[in-house]
Amino acid sequence: MKSLHVLAEVKDNRFIAVIRTNNKQKFINIARVLLDNGLKTIEVTLTTPNATEIIKELSHEYQDAIIGAGTVLDKASAQASIEAGARFIVSPGFDKASAQFANTYDIPYIPGCMTVTEMIHASRFGCNIIKLFPASQFNSKAIQDFKGPLPQLEFIPTGGIGINNSEEWLAAGSYAVGIGSEITKIYDEAGASELEKYIKKLMSHNKI
Repeated sequence: MKSLHVLAEVKDNRFIAVIRTNNKQKFINIARVLLDNGLKTIEVTLTTPNATEIIKELSHEYQDAIIGAGTVLDKASAQASIEAGARFIVSPGFDKASAQFANTYDIPYIPGCMTVTEMIHASRFGCNIIKLFPASQFNSKAIQDFKGPLPQLEFIPTGGIGINNSEEWLAAGSYAVGIGSEITKIYDEAGASELEKYIKKLMSHNKI
């Protein structure tokens, strides 16, 4: 199945860059630094202007990468993202219509959840990989705490994850981790060359 292949690659890549910018070109500039230095899973947040164009361009330029869509709140946004080439869909919460649409086209749908009740509800619609969001409200022990009653689920903590704690979350059993604000902050404050150094350090320090 296509979705299983995509999710296997996400797990192998370990990191999902969750990028938000105020314009298309800035997003593409950041994404190219990441992709050229080995970070191959990019979540294009739909709050970015011209997000579907970004998905289309990056998918065409980097065919070995996993380009997905984030901040997907409804079915229409999920459809537009998939038509643009998104290989996975991420939401800050759970949306039944989006889940059903993505499942129809064998595209992974990863909803954001904070509670066991939310996770059980999402799993009933085929969501076996959960975005633990915001992860800043938990510590890495939460992965095994949730897996106790819900061993069938996998977790991708996002929000508050960076170079200083990503290894800890991966070691605790995370399927992958989402890293966002730290990436854009480094690019804004120090430019592409420092971001390149950061990505190389991130990748070399997390060989789990």
